[in-house]
Amino acid sequence: MQSNQLTEQGHLRHFLTIEGLKKPMLTEIMDRAEQFSGITQRQVKKVPLLRGKTIINLFFENSTRTRSTFELAAKRLSADVMNFNISTSATSKGESLLDTLHNLEAMHTDMFVVRHDQSGAAEFIAQHVAPHVSVINAGDGCHAHPTQAMLDMFTIRRHKPEFHNLRVAIVGDILHSRVARSQIQALSILGVGEIRVIGPQTLLPRDCQTLGVHVYHDMDQGLKDVDVVIMLRLQLERMKGALIPSAREYYRCYGLSPEKLRLAKPDAIVMHPGPINRGVEIASAVADGPQSVILEQVTHGIAIRMAVMSMALGAQQQETDT
Repeated sequence: MQSNQLTEQGHLRHFLTIEGLKKPMLTEIMDRAEQFSGITQRQVKKVPLLRGKTIINLFFENSTRTRSTFELAAKRLSADVMNFNISTSATSKGESLLDTLHNLEAMHTDMFVVRHDQSGAAEFIAQHVAPHVSVINAGDGCHAHPTQAMLDMFTIRRHKPEFHNLRVAIVGDILHSRVARSQIQALSILGVGEIRVIGPQTLLPRDCQTLGVHVYHDMDQGLKDVDVVIMLRLQLERMKGALIPSAREYYRCYGLSPEKLRLAKPDAIVMHPGPINRGVEIASAVADGPQSVILEQVTHGIAIRMAVMSMALGAQQQETDT
């Protein structure tokens, strides 16, 4: 998959997964995002890097935060953006996905931002687009959500610049979380000292320990002395059968309350990819508290997506020029 994401010169062509990428690439994405993060403070929040480029948001799954930040990121790069409405498109009338893609390509599209409920969908699309088109994975099934993981890494770096000294705990529904998989891959590549996953046995993958993480079923033990706490949403829509007794019982055992947060380091930061289920995964006092960087994550999502888009389409331009 790595070779499919990169050009022959090693530049980013698609962004489908964190897996297979090297630390310099992740660092380059964050460094580029750092350059873009100041644009929001300007009176005119735009740069002309992607002027003349056409980007289509191809979302087969509902999304508010991710699609909005992708759209804002593209517009701040001066690209032309179209949000493709799947429910009213020809695919709902029987047209195949590939026919839809080729028709959109015929409109001189340069990039597809794809969100799909099936794992591997973004890679499938990347394998079938024209050579000049880039594909960004905005979340596919339970597989990957690479831009979310990168905005999380960027947020961590803003508060904890030295990754190798960190203990990071990821708490909750690891089994169904594409975000958790991408986060674990990114944290590993960046050399984080210890990655912990905390959750009930029913919400952890069977091969969890092969991911290079320490597994905890007890919240109190898992949170002890960590620097970063990443809470995950209970993805009830992906669950088959009853994997938890009740939302109340889940919060009692695995919800992040102010009392549980005190087990982490005093300067620990609290993260959540959203949307938040208050009183289920996290108490409002924590979500809105001084250690929470949840809204920062949303803000940084724009800069990270600007970085990825500009790098991918910049690489395509370099390939064309050569």
